[in-house]
Amino acid sequence: MRILHVITSLHTGGAERLMVDLLPRMADQGHEVHLAIFDCTHTPFYKALEATDKVAIHDFGGSVYSPLQIFRLIRVIRKHHFDIVHTHNTSPQMFGAIASIFVSKKVTFITTEHSTENRRRNSLWRPIDRWMYTRYSRTICISNEALTALESHVGRHPTRNIVIQNGVDTIRFTTIPLGEIPPENTEVHIIMIAAFRSGKNQETLVRALALLPERFRLTLVGTGERMEYVRTIAQEAGVSGRVTFAGHRDDIPEVLKSSDITVLSSHYEGLSLSSVECMAAGRPFIASDVPGLHDIVNGAGILVPDNNAQALAYTITKLCNNPSFYRNTAENCRKRALDYDISTMTKGYLKLYSEIKA
Repeated sequence: MRILHVITSLHTGGAERLMVDLLPRMADQGHEVHLAIFDCTHTPFYKALEATDKVAIHDFGGSVYSPLQIFRLIRVIRKHHFDIVHTHNTSPQMFGAIASIFVSKKVTFITTEHSTENRRRNSLWRPIDRWMYTRYSRTICISNEALTALESHVGRHPTRNIVIQNGVDTIRFTTIPLGEIPPENTEVHIIMIAAFRSGKNQETLVRALALLPERFRLTLVGTGERMEYVRTIAQEAGVSGRVTFAGHRDDIPEVLKSSDITVLSSHYEGLSLSSVECMAAGRPFIASDVPGLHDIVNGAGILVPDNNAQALAYTITKLCNNPSFYRNTAENCRKRALDYDISTMTKGYLKLYSEIKA
């Protein structure tokens, strides 16, 4: 099959990471795989995908919200006669729906919902979204919670809306030795991996750090527009000397290997890939008890109330004071992560494509 995926950019994020992991695997199965990018900044993810030499990348350029992207998309689809066009993120979803009107009916359009929240989830956008999703043969939700959120917004459609869970390359992380509780009076390294966006809520973790003894250290991995805001919060909380802003890192397995406890204090998620990576690395994982994290973490890692620095600090302390609790949590996290391997997701996507085109 000829397959085109469409995304806004390859900046840091779960959907962006997925392009790097998923598309080369589709190509390995004998398919011709292309990726159209609106913002073609040559980010680390872009360079990593390009280096595989397995995916044809189409750089559209210009604003990710420019209507000109519709014409560029139509032109690429007509030129390459794709069997499948698969969109991700807000503007590709809308522009893909519009483009579907002007290309051959033989082209099947599919989209993926990557989160339980987005800016269109309100009554003003609802009629537009309802039309938009009708232009897609299938809407894939990356978790049951993402499906529930979508259908509460636009209504149920049992045959069109389906769940294929997100996945990561767990083999990159399961070779890391299981974490061990740090000896008393030594540094405890806490890590959170997330883009600096409002929904990620790094500030609650920073405030939790301020409630912990001096030996606790925090590393925040990621980039984004709220980094300076979180840096200011760290200064105001008096912990700026204990917080490292690591920026983008390509060596996430090595980063996690150096950690003792991993955290994701988000207000919401779709199905967080970084949470799966943290758990696969065999480290105790603490997450907010919110949509997109509850299902994946419950019964393996530890859930705490959203936006509650005190509960977060208490849980971190409990892990460090109880070796068996620490070890059992680390083991359970690794076992749970194996349910979210990228190979299962790849098979699910390709099976869906084949069934639709049969």
